[in-house]
Amino acid sequence: MNKVAEDLVVRAGYLVDGTGRATQSNSAVWIQSGRIRALGDAPRIEQDAAPTTRRIDLGDDACLAPGLIDGHTHLSLAGDGRPYTEMFSESDEMMVLTGALNLRLHLHAGITTIREHGARNRVGFTLKDGLGRGYIPGPRMLVSGRPITCTGGHFHMCNETADGEQEIRASVRRLVHEGADYIKIMASGGGTAGTDPTRASYSVAELHAAVHEAHHFHRLTAAHCRAKESMVHAVEAGIDLMEHAEFLEPDGDLHFDPDLAQKMAESGIWISPTLQAWCRWPQVVELRRRRDTAEATPADLAELQSLETRAGGRLDVMRRMLDIVGKERIVPGTDSGVNDLAFGHLDYDLELLVEVGFTPAEALESATRVSAEAVGLQAEIGTLEVGRIADLVAFAGDPTKDISNLSNLVAVFQSGQRVL
Repeated sequence: MNKVAEDLVVRAGYLVDGTGRATQSNSAVWIQSGRIRALGDAPRIEQDAAPTTRRIDLGDDACLAPGLIDGHTHLSLAGDGRPYTEMFSESDEMMVLTGALNLRLHLHAGITTIREHGARNRVGFTLKDGLGRGYIPGPRMLVSGRPITCTGGHFHMCNETADGEQEIRASVRRLVHEGADYIKIMASGGGTAGTDPTRASYSVAELHAAVHEAHHFHRLTAAHCRAKESMVHAVEAGIDLMEHAEFLEPDGDLHFDPDLAQKMAESGIWISPTLQAWCRWPQVVELRRRRDTAEATPADLAELQSLETRAGGRLDVMRRMLDIVGKERIVPGTDSGVNDLAFGHLDYDLELLVEVGFTPAEALESATRVSAEAVGLQAEIGTLEVGRIADLVAFAGDPTKDISNLSNLVAVFQSGQRVL
């Protein structure tokens, strides 16, 4: 069962509150009943807190920051490089166990809230129920349940197929009734065999039906959009958040469209580019490690060059989009679970955001304050402020000065409880 949150003062050499203010030195956070009662100058907080309040001193090199938010996960998939067909051959029970492991990996990487973007049958709901009962540890979950897709569409294996406006409306109602926190719809093909990621799966009218029905039940929407055509449809339909946004054309290449980017900016749509997924960043990281330790074979070096060229094209499109859309609508997401995207590495996406022009501080805010706003939880999480839920992470060094510090965790607190 869940533990009762204790009164606690957590001190560190530095604190980044996520509001855009500069890093503060010698700071502390006073936590009561799982929420932040006070924060700021450590000597003052120490004096104000009762003598019986437990103290944790993380050291002068540690930097406290808000808990990280991953806007795109697939908990039931292992992220071990197997194709979809093999991962979806697992039973629902095994997928729940896989999800329990993945929740722990993400939590221990400083990720205290996630959006679970689609699992088969009731797997996503079961994981959230188990988390709520305290049976398994993990980040706070917002679940979409089964993603809505067309017949034979991307992730049709999850079993929420809908064709036409009326079937889509029925799917939204069914998912809301089962407990969906938001609605995910596949607006283009993807990596599922037999689907085409360069073409739209749904019309504007069909996507609008999903948006209208979801908003009626006070639910936000997210759309998988790899094809440029699907991006156009999503903007016109009023989708709340666009996933991937790759500007893929039928020729299979990325073709940035400034007019579309301008429409995205004007619409106010949130954008989750899932950069590490297209860039195949886990492979790049491993191949660079082999190169730097003289373990790489000629084949490794050739593959690394090919992957870096691929990544360069995607990052160039991202830079050009940022020039028009801006940074405040960008929500990082790992797409963990698919292909070889293992859990525990939101740091990869934030490093890539820095690569395309974010400052380290802006990248951190995208995974905290900005992401909280995008998922509708800005009143509760995303910043360290009085009254907010006490989700905190501590790094060995200030991540607003060096983004690589995100990979060096010291401690993780969720709702005031230390979990690492």
